Amino acid sequence: MTATTTAPLAATPGRTVRQPSARLRAWATRAPLLPALVFMIAVTQLPFVATLVISFFDWNALYPKARRFTGLDNYRQVLTDAGLRHSVWTTVLLTAAVVLASLVLGLALALLLDRRFRGRGVVRTLLIAPFLVVPVAAALLWKHVLYNPEYGLFNGLLHYVGGPQPDWVSRTPLLAVEASLVWQWTPFMMLILLAGLQSRDQQQIEAARVDGASDWQIFRHLTLPHLRRYLELGALLGSIYIVQNFDAVFTITSGGLGTANLPYTVYQSFYQAHENGLASAAGVLVVIGSIVIATFALRVVSSLFREEVSRA
Repeated sequence: MTATTTAPLAATPGRTVRQPSARLRAWATRAPLLPALVFMIAVTQLPFVATLVISFFDWNALYPKARRFTGLDNYRQVLTDAGLRHSVWTTVLLTAAVVLASLVLGLALALLLDRRFRGRGVVRTLLIAPFLVVPVAAALLWKHVLYNPEYGLFNGLLHYVGGPQPDWVSRTPLLAVEASLVWQWTPFMMLILLAGLQSRDQQQIEAARVDGASDWQIFRHLTLPHLRRYLELGALLGSIYIVQNFDAVFTITSGGLGTANLPYTVYQSFYQAHENGLASAAGVLVVIGSIVIATFALRVVSSLFREEVSRA
């Protein structure tokens, strides 16, 4: 049995063989991603375009035939209405308080978990657990298990030591919402900062110890400057999510007692007042604010990648 070999086909004289263009090859490479792109556009961008169009109309769902084009009047009302301005201020205050407290606590926990001790893996898992809880379930946990004035854990401990029995939600409504969000978002900050701590140059730290630097001096002059990008990333990503938070406000206070943030105000305008145009305008402003924050977050992420590549 003889083996046969096939010689490559030679080009016929006078006949040119056309190679696929670079653009065609690029489209062939991207073709498998097109269904996902179409799905993403249909699910995210088309509803946003519809919301943007509705925001230019005076449109009450109870009177659909009375809708009319009003231009930027809805945006003007969102920015000038006292109640809406208060919800914007509440959103800023809630976001700033939760992000700052979560960063400080997350940094402390990250410094603790960066040390070697027995059971570190178990402790790390337990500390991450609050971030894995469904937001509505976390808010219900704080409202009924911790804050309840009759059978809540906080008042139970105060009763044990002979202290007062306050109604936490009524006395400090905004602080009650902030505490539940801090509990849930501290593990997220901890993970980001722990990743930053473990990417430090250990040789530089050992050299500083040999030179007689104290733990505080190492933290202040080496660790903290190294963590600056990670702190910025945690703050920006946390702000993106907390600005849009609805679950805690709705579950714990139902937007009362001055805790209604902008997402809850959008919910009130749309589902309770049936003002589709006004709610859409407020929603568009929330999206624009989130995009602005996300742009800074992406820049921080890209700078972190550049630093890691240059270090490698």
